[in-house]
Amino acid sequence: MQPPVESMPVESPFITGLRCLRCGAFYAPGAIDYVCDCRPNRGSDLGTLDVEYDYAALARLLTPAVWHADPDRSIGRFWRLLPIANRDALPPLPVGGTPLLAAPRLRAATGLKHLWIKDDGRNPSASFKDRASAIAVARAQRAGRAIVATASTGNAAAALAGQAAAAGQATVIFVPKSAPPAKIAQLLVYGSTVLAVDGSYDDAFDLCTEACLEFGWYNRSTGYNPYMTEGKKTVSYEIALQLAEQSGAILQEPIRLVAPDAVFVSVGDGCIIGGVHKGFRDLLTLGWIERMPRIYGVQSALSPALYNAWRAGVDVPAPVHATTRADSISVDAPRDAVKALAAVRATGGAYVLVEDAAILQAILPLARLGGVFAEPAGATAYAGLLQAQRDGLIKADETIVVINTGSGLKDVRAAMEVTGEVREIAPTLAAVRAALPQAAS
Repeated sequence: MQPPVESMPVESPFITGLRCLRCGAFYAPGAIDYVCDCRPNRGSDLGTLDVEYDYAALARLLTPAVWHADPDRSIGRFWRLLPIANRDALPPLPVGGTPLLAAPRLRAATGLKHLWIKDDGRNPSASFKDRASAIAVARAQRAGRAIVATASTGNAAAALAGQAAAAGQATVIFVPKSAPPAKIAQLLVYGSTVLAVDGSYDDAFDLCTEACLEFGWYNRSTGYNPYMTEGKKTVSYEIALQLAEQSGAILQEPIRLVAPDAVFVSVGDGCIIGGVHKGFRDLLTLGWIERMPRIYGVQSALSPALYNAWRAGVDVPAPVHATTRADSISVDAPRDAVKALAAVRATGGAYVLVEDAAILQAILPLARLGGVFAEPAGATAYAGLLQAQRDGLIKADETIVVINTGSGLKDVRAAMEVTGEVREIAPTLAAVRAALPQAAS
């Protein structure tokens, strides 16, 4: 059982409550913080909650034109569909508004005429997870919590640390001791208290959960806190709005947004793909898009829990021993499994499995043909696109979006593994000619 929830003001006048996706129980706003008591408090079989909104009221007040005209390009322009009272509740470090890139050379290389890259490595901490962390800090401060904590392989923690630093919020971060040094450096620079757990990400997750319950800290951990999905869904709002702006549909009457045919996203715990699904579902419910895109989740063969569950047709993934080089998606027991599986099943998508070698190799075309430097977890989505193309799951004339979830600067060592060595030369033209014979021809 969870301890009593502290009194918390209603964050948004448009939230009607939270519903358990396992047992169907409904909770009034502020009545519960994290997960339903219908399931154990550990592993993948959590009582996952979904935040529900008054879409009829929203449709009377809001249109795509309002978002398009808003000079605020951060997630603040979406505040009415977020669990906050207003945009001013967000930390003063803007998140979102990341570019949707046409990448013509990638289109030529793949033969996919309408391929787009959503580069979320452009966020303040160089990660998609800034979207959720901004919501976490806003809610923690609204509730008057002294500490916000999270378990992370690095990106969620860095995102939380950066947003918290901007807002003057104290944080405690639990990471597996194997987390890349660049990600640990971000945490320390931002002033977080970092606890490196001698164990896996899953060990860090469970310890963070116990500590938050014991000490009354606000828990930002992915898949456990239902409001993190709400921050992550904003990427879908941006994709649909940007596609409408690129195509000119935003200028037509009535104004509609444009959903792609397919979206590819890397998957670890499952919260990002769940958020992608929730965002497009919101837009469909509001009548702003005509159909849902097919959503494809991509996992490493060395961290395949959700892929295995999808193939087996089950709702609770069996734990695996994750050893993938893509540390951001290395998860034994996915905590947001119910949303992650629904994202592909409800949209006619699929889970795609790729080898770690393919993930590392995917870093190069993204950078050299698309100008996007992705960490291994971000490149996983592109590796999955190539595999799906080989498997005949997509067509050349479809509109396809690949989401890069993190900058390659997060894990420079991985990039160096596939780029080769730097050539050392003497400071002379003769040395240049020797190293590059073609330069003198």
